[in-house]
Amino acid sequence: MDNSTWVANHTGQLDFILMGLFSQSKHPALLCVVIFVIFLMALSGNSILILLIHSNAHLQTAMYFFISQLSLMDVMYISVTVPKMLMDQVMGVNEISASECGMQMFLYLTLVGSEFFLLAAMAYDRYVAICHPLRYSILMNHRVCHLLVSGCWFLGSVDGFMLTPVTMTIPFCKTREIHHFFCEVPAVMKLSCSDTSLYETLMYLCCVLMLLIPVTVISSSYSFILLTIHRMNSAEGRKKAFTTCSSHMTVVILFFGAAIYTYMLPSSYHTPEKDMIVSAFYTILTPVLNPLIYSLRNKDVTGALKKMLNMGSV
Repeated sequence: MDNSTWVANHTGQLDFILMGLFSQSKHPALLCVVIFVIFLMALSGNSILILLIHSNAHLQTAMYFFISQLSLMDVMYISVTVPKMLMDQVMGVNEISASECGMQMFLYLTLVGSEFFLLAAMAYDRYVAICHPLRYSILMNHRVCHLLVSGCWFLGSVDGFMLTPVTMTIPFCKTREIHHFFCEVPAVMKLSCSDTSLYETLMYLCCVLMLLIPVTVISSSYSFILLTIHRMNSAEGRKKAFTTCSSHMTVVILFFGAAIYTYMLPSSYHTPEKDMIVSAFYTILTPVLNPLIYSLRNKDVTGALKKMLNMGSV
């Protein structure tokens, strides 16, 4: 029996209702415009960053290759949630079918999981660059970079394949109203009328593994980086290393902090309003912050952007 038939049998209808952010707002039209502007900024900012990295010879390094992949993931996962939310508000429709809900959930989990591991790969790249600069070009060659990125996408898809089928096949016999603006696992799971404690434990263990491996790589990499920076004699070298690493750590803290709250804190800490605010932060705001974090503090990127703008004005 397919998911749509199963949901129809247990809820009486095929569709879920996404309550969304706008139902919580006193000025939904204004909020819609703000989110649309942020969405356009995220798309344009990340697209420009990808274009700069792939068109500028000075940015053809492992670090910028990883940043371009991060921008690609950000473009994809903001596109998984925001256009649907905005269209529903404009059209006055807030329903989503079981199959659409499952697809949205799978893509979102895959992209978020992939980004966890990509941030770990980026930390390892900074470790090699700062702690083993003479061997950097060998240890982080094109083949290694592509293998690392492929591994990130594969592990992210494993997360999607593990959690989506289980979530979409639990008995939904309560209200069809999902108190969220997209089909996020914890929000959908609250619709179940069965005991979900076993599944919550499975999800917790899955998230621990998905977070533990990247966090271990990131913390180990930065421990060695800090030791190496402490031993540097050059003040300029220390400043450059701190600038590069602080940008990455800002992104790590923003992304992992929100994910830990959503997937690992006990349900007693959660309310629908808090969950939507946190999800909006790392789903809508983080994609627009990432290109700013990596470009405004990076002379190579700002230089490449100025060069591209000068060429366009000639």
